[in-house]
Amino acid sequence: MAEFKYEITERIAVLSQSANGWERQLNMVSWNDREPKYDIRDWSPDGTKMGKGISLSHDEMAILKGILEELEL
Repeated sequence: MAEFKYEITERIAVLSQSANGWERQLNMVSWNDREPKYDIRDWSPDGTKMGKGISLSHDEMAILKGILEELEL
């Protein structure tokens, strides 16, 4: 498996926390020295391990925001 680099450039919010301490977070993350993207994924309590997640560009996040504003939650 190829090595990759990441840097959390901004911690935005904790969306939930499981009983084992892992947190689902919304952050800005730079992957492999690229421009940071919005990123939603689970992180271990010490921040050294991550689960599967999704990264969204600014434009994708703007589209998602518009969709969420229209939903009745």
